[in-house]
Amino acid sequence: MKITTSGYTFHIDTAGGTGMPCIFMLHGFLGSGKDWRHCADKLQNRYACFMPDLPGHGATTALDNAPHTFEDIAGQLAETAIRIRTGPIHLVGYSMGGRLALYLALHYPNLFNSAVIVSSSPGLRTEEERARRRESDDRLAERLNDDFEGFLEEWYNMPLFESLRNHSLFPEILERRRENNPAALAPALRQLSTGRQPSLWDKLTENKLPTVFFMGEKDTKYVEIARQMVNLCPDSEQFIFPDCGHTLHIENRHLFLNRLTAFLQHIS
Repeated sequence: MKITTSGYTFHIDTAGGTGMPCIFMLHGFLGSGKDWRHCADKLQNRYACFMPDLPGHGATTALDNAPHTFEDIAGQLAETAIRIRTGPIHLVGYSMGGRLALYLALHYPNLFNSAVIVSSSPGLRTEEERARRRESDDRLAERLNDDFEGFLEEWYNMPLFESLRNHSLFPEILERRRENNPAALAPALRQLSTGRQPSLWDKLTENKLPTVFFMGEKDTKYVEIARQMVNLCPDSEQFIFPDCGHTLHIENRHLFLNRLTAFLQHIS
């Protein structure tokens, strides 16, 4: 399925039929809509799943006037959600996609019924932190563009992905990452950097959607971030996935699916 907005032609994987509640599923950096396929196949008898390739990823292409800021890219996703919506629509986002999903939940609450934020954050609190992160991600983008294979090796050698590297699905995941175009990924890394994401910490108190934060037990930095978010965010809860790291939706697909469906059924 393809939807052309004012800035992008989004390639969107789909599962499920018309007339069902919708789930709008946003993948992480280096991923694609295919990352959600296993989950969507299990949900398609109850939900219509829409899994877009985010800008710079997969088969999504930018138009000549494509926006370049985090806020404007989120707006393009809101425009896409409006186009696909036929009933209640739930947000699910992982890591980079989770940051976009949280932005959408807080800025476009009338479009959505709930939010599931996986291994993600509201961004950095201070401009000093954001400036340092922008510099770091800009250097990473240069490395990605110059030597994609070397970048992938360094990326997945980060402690953040230790449990994924030891997982049986890692070779399949890595091969799928190689399908991306580094010339398109590099700008996406810059544009959707945590350093260019507006901080959402102060806006969490305005949350209007039932929200759950999923974090992996071994991903201690994000467990603490989730604890702080729950303390600020009305109508929210946190669930920690035992013996999982940052990619908990891959590392324990069965538990992820169970917790996701339990949450969606509870708020229906």
